[in-house]
Amino acid sequence: MAESFRILLINNDEMISGYLREKLTINGGYSVSCESNSQAGIETFRRDGFDIAIIKFAMPDMDGASFLRSLKAIDPDCIVIVLIEEANPHLLKEIYKLGGYDFISQPINLEKLFFLIKKGMDLRTLTVAHRKLVNGLQEHNVSLQKQNTLLARRIEESTKNLTKLYEDLRQTYMRTIKVLAQTIDARDHYTHSHSENVAKYAVSIAEELRLPAAEIELLRDACELHDLGKIGVEDSILSKPTSLTSQEWEQIKRHPQTAAHILEPLTFLDGVIDLVKQHHEHYDGSGYPEGRKRDDILLGARIIHVADAYEAMRSPRSYRPVPFSKEEATQEIKKNSGTQFDPKVVEAFLRIVDKL
Repeated sequence: MAESFRILLINNDEMISGYLREKLTINGGYSVSCESNSQAGIETFRRDGFDIAIIKFAMPDMDGASFLRSLKAIDPDCIVIVLIEEANPHLLKEIYKLGGYDFISQPINLEKLFFLIKKGMDLRTLTVAHRKLVNGLQEHNVSLQKQNTLLARRIEESTKNLTKLYEDLRQTYMRTIKVLAQTIDARDHYTHSHSENVAKYAVSIAEELRLPAAEIELLRDACELHDLGKIGVEDSILSKPTSLTSQEWEQIKRHPQTAAHILEPLTFLDGVIDLVKQHHEHYDGSGYPEGRKRDDILLGARIIHVADAYEAMRSPRSYRPVPFSKEEATQEIKKNSGTQFDPKVVEAFLRIVDKL
């Protein structure tokens, strides 16, 4: 598996580059190239193409932000692991915002580096396969539309058949994405059926608010896909029985944006993507990833947030094996109305909670 992936090391410290190249080549069996300055590294990356780039953030010939931004502009799907002198929350936030996959601080821990490369390769494989599937679907869709234009002039029935074929393709792709989301739920036995339960609660709240049927269907799809971005979070973090570190929490907080990035090429999911991205925003603006508040958060996302929180409290978790009772969970929702949750959504939830 390692031989099919290519790694580019960019570091002005040639001794460290030589050491890492030797370890990655001999111990990992990877194909590794090295460059000692940012500009040469960018040109090599552009010319030869690599799956993983391991870069020093503080290079003398270019600031780290511009360096990382240049690599991601060439290949948005490339896994970039950043070498830094010392971890600090501001720097890590900047690296993640620019598209860095993860970081290694000095002294370099080879075990962690090999682990990040393996996880990065898994994500790269999934991302590339996903993009190929999307491109194939879009190309096929264009072809179907051209055929539809020609055939519609001759026979109406053919047009109906093609429309059905497109819908079947759309539904097949939706089923594939939902199976992937269910697989992510199943990574931790505590979250098995989590997305399905969130969808059930959210739909009940939406019906109580008398939302149109079309909006409720979008909401249902968004619930089933809302944790898709956790594919980029380590299993050990998802199932950790103790409190998360700040770095681990940053990984968790990236999952709405990761999900939106995965779904973004699928134009027929436009109405779903923003709901997925905003489902951890708080009514008072203290949520993530964008700090939206009040009506700047989509109503559907505010509904998912209440349903997600209630389902999490009513289920056992690695950090809390005993779930909240219905009364305890309901009281928590009420207590956070107007801060974490939209009061209007909470009122609708309270009217139907006894039926859940």
